[in-house]
Amino acid sequence: MEKIKISPSILSADFSQLSNEIKRLEAAGADMIHVDVMDGHFVPNLTIGPPVIKSLRNHTKLIFDVHLMISPVHKYIQNFADAGADIITFHPEATEDINETINLIKKNKIKVGISLNPKTPIDIIEDYLNKVDLVLIMSVHPGFGGQKFMPEVIKKIKKLSDKKIKQNLNFDIEVDGGINFSNSKLVKDAGANILVSGTTIFKDNNGDIKKNIDALRTE
Repeated sequence: MEKIKISPSILSADFSQLSNEIKRLEAAGADMIHVDVMDGHFVPNLTIGPPVIKSLRNHTKLIFDVHLMISPVHKYIQNFADAGADIITFHPEATEDINETINLIKKNKIKVGISLNPKTPIDIIEDYLNKVDLVLIMSVHPGFGGQKFMPEVIKKIKKLSDKKIKQNLNFDIEVDGGINFSNSKLVKDAGANILVSGTTIFKDNNGDIKKNIDALRTE
């Protein structure tokens, strides 16, 4: 079984203490930092942009797992690459040319992720699975933290995992949305190897983030 990686979402962190929060996550054993970028257009919320990512880059060596929920996405890839992203994940609905967007990210020597909303079928990205490093399956509707996990996506995770194995492909399967101690095992058993979690990591067990990261990874 692949090593399970934990990518805490800083959407649930204390934004007035972001650099300290990231240092806490690194000390607690996080594998990467999940950065949700929202534009108030593609999704109904606004978060952070390249200047914040650039300022945080000096505070950690952890991988910056940047999830772009913005449209048109290709216009901003260079900005996030320059800011210090290590992985850039985009939604197929946010670009007119998926292949061009993949190539634009790769040109910056950054890993490529592609994301599927709960109702977006795998078929839309099937032709690109051999070109990406990560597929992010959303288990909530993108736009806001703290939503409840949608159990119907388990079948999608399993289907994607089966395709990966059958076609001998090499990409990570990441799941984001409502991940907690009661559903993390279901997600891992279905084939996911990266779990994104915000509320559970920062709030559960009286904010003991090391305990929460370890539990999501191993239980």
